[in-house]
Amino acid sequence: MNQLKKEITLLSGVGQLSTTLMGTGLFMIPAVAAGIAGNYTLWAWIALFIAICPIALTFATLGKHYPSAGGTAYFVRQAFNSRMENAVAWLFVSIIPVGIPPAVKLASGFLQPLLPDAINSPLFAQTFTLALLLAVNLSGSKSSGRIQTVIAISIFALIGAFLWKGNIGWQDTQMPLMQSEQWLPISLALGVMFWCFVGIEAFAHMGEEFKNPQRDFPIAILVGCFVAGATYFACTVVVLKFHAYGSESFDSGSIPWLSAQLFGPRLASVISLIGFFACFASINLYTQSLARMVWAQARQHRPNSPLATLSERGVPKRATLLVFGVLLASCWLGELTNMELPVFLTLANSVFVMIYLLAMLSATRLLHGKGKALAYIALLLCVLVFVCLGWAMLYALMILLIFMQPWKRASTINRTLPTADESH
Repeated sequence: MNQLKKEITLLSGVGQLSTTLMGTGLFMIPAVAAGIAGNYTLWAWIALFIAICPIALTFATLGKHYPSAGGTAYFVRQAFNSRMENAVAWLFVSIIPVGIPPAVKLASGFLQPLLPDAINSPLFAQTFTLALLLAVNLSGSKSSGRIQTVIAISIFALIGAFLWKGNIGWQDTQMPLMQSEQWLPISLALGVMFWCFVGIEAFAHMGEEFKNPQRDFPIAILVGCFVAGATYFACTVVVLKFHAYGSESFDSGSIPWLSAQLFGPRLASVISLIGFFACFASINLYTQSLARMVWAQARQHRPNSPLATLSERGVPKRATLLVFGVLLASCWLGELTNMELPVFLTLANSVFVMIYLLAMLSATRLLHGKGKALAYIALLLCVLVFVCLGWAMLYALMILLIFMQPWKRASTINRTLPTADESH
């Protein structure tokens, strides 16, 4: 058994992507961005929406013509060679120590108030979160998609309640007059806000498991991005109206604070539960995609390896256990070293943007016609976002160069598969 089960429908695909894009970001990024750019954050969202459209469309086209659990690494292999593929695969793995532990920490922060005093500790909450994630990952994509669809509905209900209880009207969405001195804070906010749309590259790993990838995969990406973007914008409007931002420690708790202001303390447990599962949903897809990337690499390079096997449910069980073992060690190390969330968030963003950039670069070689032109636009936009990250760019560049090993002689270039137009 060496093929993943095709269990993902259009609805579950939209649910998985939208909850992944919102997840941890919805409970943190609107407040952090507002602290950087104030009311001009609304302009930053418009700019980000415009930038993400060609990127999402290009990922949708790649996933439609090249559905594979290898995701971006697979796209890069088809466009270039195995050396680049391996570099991208390891680049994706490098997200584990800098990206996922802070997300797990944020999720466990929502969980802690719900735990009994005897076991109410950050380390236990993070370990329990990982154990629950492992159970969901091993249950298969079909069960995971259903869970994340329910979580998506809960998030929409929460934001809808904020809009209703906060008496949000059209006057609250009016854009401030643009001024030249605001370009710098807007660009700095964009460097943080890109976190809200990382997840498309992880979703690319799920293309092989769609029942009808050619039809449903691109629609799921476009609808999922639109739903998440509209939710982020609405949440930011509420945050700005009630000034629910201002300091690093307060920003991560802005949504619970808003809930207490609008609904009183009686719903604190409900909000904490929704916050936990929203973060849980985001991390869930990443851990699934990482396991599938490891499995896809093993299947291609070492087909007889235990990592290349699947369970009876069609899940890469051993690859999943390996990913969670590394993740558990990273979380424990992060807790012992008291990592600062904003620093790790920026470093993780640099890796994500680099992955997006390489995917768009691959698309310029694999696609033709309108798809190729769109890929070049998306590539330029990724470069601009990369520049907005400042010094954090060096982290992603360093990792990429280490695993590409340009000082060694290139191995034989692998045969490139036919382009999208030739295959279809």
